[in-house]
Amino acid sequence: MKAIQLFAKGELRLTDLPEPEIAPDEVLLACKVGAICGTDLRMFANGHRQSPQALTLGHELSGVIEKVGANVSPEWRVGMRVAVAPNYGCGTCDSCISGNTQTCKEFQALGIQKNGAFARYVVIPARAVQQGNIVALPDHVSFEEGALIEPFSCVYNAFERCHTRAGDTVLVIGAGPIGLMHAMLHKAAGAGKVLISDINPERLAMACNFDPDFVPVSGTDTLADVMRITQNRGCDVVITAASIAEIQSLAFELTALNGRVLFFGGLPHGKEMVSLNTNIIHYRQITVTGMSGQNLRQYRESLRMISNGLINLKEILTHKYTLEQYDEAFSAARSGQALKVAFVL
Repeated sequence: MKAIQLFAKGELRLTDLPEPEIAPDEVLLACKVGAICGTDLRMFANGHRQSPQALTLGHELSGVIEKVGANVSPEWRVGMRVAVAPNYGCGTCDSCISGNTQTCKEFQALGIQKNGAFARYVVIPARAVQQGNIVALPDHVSFEEGALIEPFSCVYNAFERCHTRAGDTVLVIGAGPIGLMHAMLHKAAGAGKVLISDINPERLAMACNFDPDFVPVSGTDTLADVMRITQNRGCDVVITAASIAEIQSLAFELTALNGRVLFFGGLPHGKEMVSLNTNIIHYRQITVTGMSGQNLRQYRESLRMISNGLINLKEILTHKYTLEQYDEAFSAARSGQALKVAFVL
């Protein structure tokens, strides 16, 4: 089978691999859609210390069950349309027992430590099957939407930590697909005004075209624009959906009294130390939080939101490619001219 594998920093190849065999407790998935994530781009640019030498990328995935191990629950049958949460844990530590397998110290993930979805087939390991990482897709939910459950559920994790209230003013810094998902979710939750900022005017315009109620904010003079729009009050919630240290520092100046700041996504290794004016946090009584991945409850609730039409992700996936077009696909994802890019098999 064909697979897109990362061999080293900046070295992707389309390889021929044998069709994988499964153990009695595993499931074999025929991949239908594998979307490119910012994590894939960072791994391509920088390598990844936790990955094996040759790794099939792709952790945002959906597909059809091809084979089911003899010991797997009869709930899962050949031919079922499913999506898969890629993160799974040991199953017995405090994090796993609390439902947060993504923060397990023995955390593993498809496309990061284990071979992922940029291939014809992917093995769903026994622990992922047993912990409930597979979800059935309703007939009206497309494979494209199924693959986007994973990034949206990360956004939902962040949303739960923002404690957005009806009427709040929310600012999302970063107008990529993740930023757009943040904006859509906070508006659906009752935010009174949703601002989106980006230094790339084309990407900002693309994001704001999704909803005429979104307020564009220039990435070149963000502070002045936000204060003008909010009458010098600032925003109740500020989300940094771009991994840039300067944006994290700026976020506090943009935040209103008793506001909340959410750091979405980590900073690159070596750039994680950020200078902050802690007096702003102190005197404005700002709450600062972060997030990592999603738990399985959030993944399943995200599917329900998509299935019920509360969140429409259909138009976020703007560019589709075959596995053979991997160079073109990764170039499109890095260019900022696309929103979401995916391989469709």
